[in-house]
Formats: sequence, C-alpha cells, structure tokens
Amino acid sequence: MEAPTEKSTMPRLALAGVFGGLFCGYLGLTAAIPVLPGFVRESFGAGDFAVGLVVMATALTALLVRPVSGHLADRYGHRLVMRAGALVIAVGGLLYFLPLGLSGLVAVRLLAGVGEASLFTAGAVWVVSLAPHDRRGQLIGLYGVSMWGGISVGTFLGALLLNFGYGAVWGFSAAAALVALLLISAVPAPARAGQPGEVRQSGGHTLLPRPVLLPGLALGFAAAGYAGLAAFVVLHLQARGVQSGVVVLSGFSAVYAGTRLFIGHLPDRLGPRRVAVWSGIGEAIGLAIIALAPNLPVAVFGSLVMGAGFSLLHPSLALMVMNRTDPSRQGAAIGAYTSFWDLGLAVWGPLIGVVAAGLGYPAVFVVGAVCAMLAVAVALCVRGQDAQPAAVS
Repeated sequence: MEAPTEKSTMPRLALAGVFGGLFCGYLGLTAAIPVLPGFVRESFGAGDFAVGLVVMATALTALLVRPVSGHLADRYGHRLVMRAGALVIAVGGLLYFLPLGLSGLVAVRLLAGVGEASLFTAGAVWVVSLAPHDRRGQLIGLYGVSMWGGISVGTFLGALLLNFGYGAVWGFSAAAALVALLLISAVPAPARAGQPGEVRQSGGHTLLPRPVLLPGLALGFAAAGYAGLAAFVVLHLQARGVQSGVVVLSGFSAVYAGTRLFIGHLPDRLGPRRVAVWSGIGEAIGLAIIALAPNLPVAVFGSLVMGAGFSLLHPSLALMVMNRTDPSRQGAAIGAYTSFWDLGLAVWGPLIGVVAAGLGYPAVFVVGAVCAMLAVAVALCVRGQDAQPAAVS
C-alpha cells in the first residue's frame, strides 16, 4: 500500500457511505428508546427497575464489546465488522416483533448493544484510514456528529411512529439498519493497514493498548460534566425558580454540533493536546457558570461555553490515541478508548446522584468542573501525542 501524503484527496463518496451507514444504524438503534418504557409497562406490567434495565442494557454490552469489536476489525477488516454491526441491529429490530417475554426483551437489547459497539468502533477507525492525515481529528469529530444526529432523529421518529403502533417502530428500526448495511456495503473494502499478527508498537495483542490509558482516563473524567448536565440541569434551574431548563440542553447540543462542523479542524492544526487542554478548561468554565447561574440566560451562556469546549475534547483525545498507536492496532485502541466514555457515564451517573442528594444541585456542576480540570491534567501527561505512526507499505 502506498504511503499517504500529508495532504491527499478526500474520498468523499466513501466517507458519505460510512457516515450515512452510521447515521442510519443509529436511527434503527434509537427509534425504540422513547417507546420501550411504555411497551414494558403495557406488555409486562413491570416497574421502573425493569424499564431502566431494558433501556440501558445496550450500554452494558457496548461497554464490554467495544474493545473486542475493535480487535476483530483490526484482524478481519473494518468494513466487515461495521456491516455485521448494522446487520445485528436490523435483526434486533425484527426480534422486537416476537413474544419473547421480559427476559427475552432484555436479551434483544443486549444483542443490540453488540451491534452498536461493532458499528461505531469499526467505522471510527475506517474513517481515520480514509481521511488525509491533516484532517483526521476533524473527521473523527464529524463522525461523532453523525452518531448524535442519528440518535436525535431516531428518538424523534420513534416517538412519532408510535402513533401507528409498536409494530411501526419495530419495522422502522429494522429497515433503517438495513439501509445502513446497504450504504456500508456500497463502500469498497479498505486496504489492510497490517497483518493480524503484526504489532509494531507497545501494547501487544491486549484489548487495552497502552496508548489508550491516559486519554481514556481523561475522557472518563470529562464524562462527569456531561452526566451532570443531562441529569440535573433542569432540576437545578427549577430549584431556583427558573423554568424551560431544557433550553440549556438544546443550547449545549447546538453548539456541540456547530463547533465540530465549523472549527473541528483545530486538533489537526494546533495539535490534539493543546486543543484538549483548552477544551477541558472550556468545559470546566461552562459548568461553573451553570452552577452559579441565577437565571436562564446565564445558564444558557454556560451551556454554550461548555458545549464549545466539550465538543472538541473527545476528538482531540481520540487523535492522541490514534497518533500513538500502530495502524494495525487502531481498531482495538479506539474501541477501548470509547469504552472509557461508557464506563465514565456508568460510574458518574450514580455518583452525581449521591452528590445532588447530599450537597445540592450546584455541587453536581462544581464536581463536573473539577473533573474537567482533572481531564486537563491527565491530557498534559500524555507524551508523544503528535507523533503519527509511519504508514504501512
């Protein structure tokens, strides 16, 4: 394989297929989310614990399977594993139709998590392999926008389709994932970066390569702020007599996407560690503003600052991982790195609830700001983050 030049032609059609496949895959995955609580209660008479278990089961398998799916993508090809992920999500949509009982529904959701982990992880490294080296960080960010776009549109369409019955939602979940499979299949298989047994950097064949540890830890710390915002910003503002707190979440989401669209190239141009540091500081400042906000405009301003910072933190840290990992191990690396996000949400979700109960809602955002600064400190400890592995010939 010919070594890529620093500036090369953007394979737009191939990227459109991968991005479109991810978007449609998440449409199918998330369309069921807004309707599953009602379905569980109506079909099984189950309570809140069962509802939470059914909805969140995908996160459990995604956390465990991401490093494995990344390793399989390195070994057998990113296109194959991404297609398998889309197919698994489609099968999950069809299984919703079957009378499997509550335990069977949980099993279907666990299976969907396997599909999600395979779809996202394999596609993430595939995008990096397609991107010019001077735009890898930007495309990692845009890949995330495709995912969040699929989540947003999928949940909206799922709620809308419920008007036509649960079957319409299940059918759409399967159909959208099959469209994802077609889009991914239309992209030519990428050239292999290395052979299965070839390892050229430290980390060997472990599912947790060494270059992942510090950036992953930083990502896990940064997740605390997002978990606090998503769970408690509305209650925090209501306690201060401020309504329409959902506007804060909308402002965060809009700036999060806009930052990646318009200045997502900064990690490539300025270096990932520098951008990660400023992004973490921005997240911390935004969270501090929200903690002190006396009214809605100030809280919205804080969410905009947080969104702008948080938006580029993930692609900057991901670029650190990619730059420090041999091409033949990047699938396992990005899978393990992304698992730190899942793990962070799993850990911080309960912990911030304890903080809110014991110290009040403002403390949730103060803790998030402290964790964002810890993410900055960890990012500063990453060495050699700008070195790009040599291309495999």
